[in-house]
Amino acid sequence: VQLQASGGGLVQPGGSLRLSCQLSGFGSGYYSMGWFRQAPGKEREGVSCISATGGATYYVDSVKGRFAISKDIKNTVWLQMNSLKPEDTAVYYCAAGRRHDCGYNGDYFDDRGYDYWGQGTQVTVSS
Repeated sequence: VQLQASGGGLVQPGGSLRLSCQLSGFGSGYYSMGWFRQAPGKEREGVSCISATGGATYYVDSVKGRFAISKDIKNTVWLQMNSLKPEDTAVYYCAAGRRHDCGYNGDYFDDRGYDYWGQGTQVTVSS
């Protein structure tokens, strides 16, 4: 199983980016999927996740109203990021969990809920 993320780049404050992540080699089955980010000198944090069927989505407070997560039946997940701020600058990672719901035991961004991780894509928000 592999996760391939793309779509990062340099954008000015207030701009938009759309990240995508393709899950491949998974055969049959369905997966919840999430986005995490890690800024320099900071711990990795969960940003957003979506249940396997796409019926439930979750966001960290700092991105609510600005970011939107979506996925298709082929387990490609997107993160539409609008009104970007310098504090959104980080390496963004996608992850997939072999379960319907996000995360683990009610914690949507608990690492134990994610079985596969992709390589990161850099997002830089700067003027």
